[in-house]
Amino acid sequence: MSEKNKALARRFYEEVLSKKNLNVIDELCDPGIVDHNPLPGQAPGLQGLKQSVGEYVRAFPDMRVTVHEVVAEGDVVAVRMTGEGTHGGSLLGAPATGKKVTIRAIDMIRVKNGKATEVWHEGNDVEVMAQIGVKVPVTA
Repeated sequence: MSEKNKALARRFYEEVLSKKNLNVIDELCDPGIVDHNPLPGQAPGLQGLKQSVGEYVRAFPDMRVTVHEVVAEGDVVAVRMTGEGTHGGSLLGAPATGKKVTIRAIDMIRVKNGKATEVWHEGNDVEVMAQIGVKVPVTA
């Protein structure tokens, strides 16, 4: 089962993020998927995930994702990845800058019945915003 789960995760990064095929999200993710690190204002479930992923895909239209490692145990898959692209569209209200960015993340994905049901994203999001010139307030 863990090999199938790993293949599902790899397919998400390749087809959705690198190839920009958002329709694949419907195949890979449960309609009630829970995003534990949603963007501000993100809707719940599949609609919200498509909204947030779509924003990144539009913001970095030439983004290419490299999956460095995929580890699975039980129903959880961990993915360490890097994405590189040019800020060519609005991101969280920040207009396109044309600046090159590097996105690094480790994501945890729970898979049940062949579909992603939960996702946790931990990445360098504040650093990405700084790369495009957005000052993010730091809270203690």
